[in-house]
Amino acid sequence: MTSSKSFAPTRRAAAALLGGLALSPLFGRISRGERYLDVHGGGNFTPVNIVIIPFAGDSGAAMSGIIFNNFKRSVFINPVDAGAAGAAANPDAAPNMAAFKALNAQYVVAGRAGRGPDGRMKTEFRLWDVGTGTQAAGQQYVTDPNNSRRVAHIISDSIFTKVTGEGGFFDTRIAFVDESGPRENRRKRLAIMDQDGANVRYLTRGEDLVVTPRFSPNSQELAYMSFGAEDPRVFLFNIDTGQREVVGNFPGMTFSPRFSPDGQRVVMSLENNGVANLYSMDLRSRTTTRLTDSSAIDTSPCYSPDGTRICFESDRGGTQQIYVMGSGGGGATRISFGDGRYSTPVWSPKGDYIAFTRQANGKFGIGVIKPDGSGERILVEGFHNEGPTWAPNGLYVMFFRNASGGPKLFMIDIFGRGESPVATPNFASDPSWSSLLG
Repeated sequence: MTSSKSFAPTRRAAAALLGGLALSPLFGRISRGERYLDVHGGGNFTPVNIVIIPFAGDSGAAMSGIIFNNFKRSVFINPVDAGAAGAAANPDAAPNMAAFKALNAQYVVAGRAGRGPDGRMKTEFRLWDVGTGTQAAGQQYVTDPNNSRRVAHIISDSIFTKVTGEGGFFDTRIAFVDESGPRENRRKRLAIMDQDGANVRYLTRGEDLVVTPRFSPNSQELAYMSFGAEDPRVFLFNIDTGQREVVGNFPGMTFSPRFSPDGQRVVMSLENNGVANLYSMDLRSRTTTRLTDSSAIDTSPCYSPDGTRICFESDRGGTQQIYVMGSGGGGATRISFGDGRYSTPVWSPKGDYIAFTRQANGKFGIGVIKPDGSGERILVEGFHNEGPTWAPNGLYVMFFRNASGGPKLFMIDIFGRGESPVATPNFASDPSWSSLLG
């Protein structure tokens, strides 16, 4: 059976990781009314209050604690302490709705988690709608006990989707560059972890300097840039096997790699004689296509979710700005016109926004802008924020901030309502958010 420490990127691998995860709905009186939080009406929303009653069972407290902490960082859902109202709650019976109305809760989550006679972990939850007094959702999971954290994240995603109508983001991984040692001689290793900072796994040993890891669409591979004895190169790394290979054999330096949405191509920047242009490579045939042909520095390309367009940064107009063009190359349209320099554009998985870094007036801001150049807003601004990456539901951006000592990871929602740190063992930079695993 696959260890819980293994990385399970695809749906098939995710099922293997969960040890033949068995799911069954917990029926009862399921509410048919869909009461979603409107996450599209801008930042003027009130988070939904949810009480997480401590789960019964020998593993229940840990399980419900993970769910509580997930929601605590979610901005859209506000977990409320159950207090005395949940102290003796029976997970099989409807809660005392009057008690939870007094807490101004819209939903209540109850459940249990523990090992069965066969040694496997059995977890179940029920989501209750306080307003109607009916069960809104319920599910049972049976799996290897080592996978309890993943089950907690899957439950969190299920509840998040039921309440907001949007996809979840808890059952995901983050690839990043782990940085340790003195500032003048940093050891940089590729690493992956759960989105909440648990289960850190190192993929490289730190002999070579590595930057900008980027997940493939199925999260099985990483594309990244490595500084070794030769010119910097773009590599592909298979997370399951540990094998790596160079993407192409170009003269000069290759950098800023990203996968196409179908995972069949990599787009990157190639520098030669002080000029950088964009190229795409078909990973099956290894044929390359030149996408830009300018005397400027074109870099940080990123495909749109449908693969028809690419956003990138270029100084062709005199300063770093964001441009959009067709994925096959050709004419490019500038979309950033605010003060300062714009860099590191990344297309949202929904296609509605492009995240970026903006440097202006001595500050570094993380912002979003629509692909046509409208709707620009800065989410966070301060000292050296950089490197945005999107959650798979397009509602959050993760980035790193260089502060005293070194860089750290943070996440923020697309309205700039709530920022929270992301735990890492050491300093960390260049985050990349995976797609949902389950």
